[in-house]
Amino acid sequence: MGHTFSRSALAIALAMVCAGTMASSPAMPQLKISLDEIDAGKAIGSKNAPIRLEDFTDFECPACKYLFEHTTKMVIDDYVSTGKVYLIHHDFPLAMHHYSKEAAHWADAAAAIGKFQAVAGALYMQQETWGASGNIEATVASVLSPAELKKVKALVNTPEIQDAVQRDIALGNQRGVSQTPSMFVMQNGKVIPLPPGPIAYPLLKQYLDYLLKQ
Repeated sequence: MGHTFSRSALAIALAMVCAGTMASSPAMPQLKISLDEIDAGKAIGSKNAPIRLEDFTDFECPACKYLFEHTTKMVIDDYVSTGKVYLIHHDFPLAMHHYSKEAAHWADAAAAIGKFQAVAGALYMQQETWGASGNIEATVASVLSPAELKKVKALVNTPEIQDAVQRDIALGNQRGVSQTPSMFVMQNGKVIPLPPGPIAYPLLKQYLDYLLKQ
């Protein structure tokens, strides 16, 4: 009897301990983010800049990588950082690229915590690696701290992130985007489409300087 009682008592005690542990360990709060906050995280520069430059790109697109490496970086250094251009990224993943939409989700989740530029740069620079393996998380993790990666992973599959990508695609379709990269200049309320494809920096610089003199 004593042996049976001890086992029963132990079982009850364990159940009470487990119940107490569960009660004292609340579920992790779900991160909340709005579409406008995600969009803001994908922009860089001053909103009061005289020129707004928007790009529609696909992280798995080689031409988009070329644009980022040879044009976008210089625009950021010469125009965005000096308050002349407000640069806005829009996702436009193409169906021909297997992992591009997933990459956009990761980038937008990073935008939600203020890490879009770092993650976007890593996605372009390591495009061949994750484009072949599909292991986008490893690329994202290479430029984030463990705590930042945890936040991004909590957001990447949320409806808000998916909606942000779809909203960009819808805007691209409305603008008539048919290939990536595609860029648009907005100045004085006018939307001016630039020739599609990876525009060379000297040519874009010449055009931006022309607009700034108007």
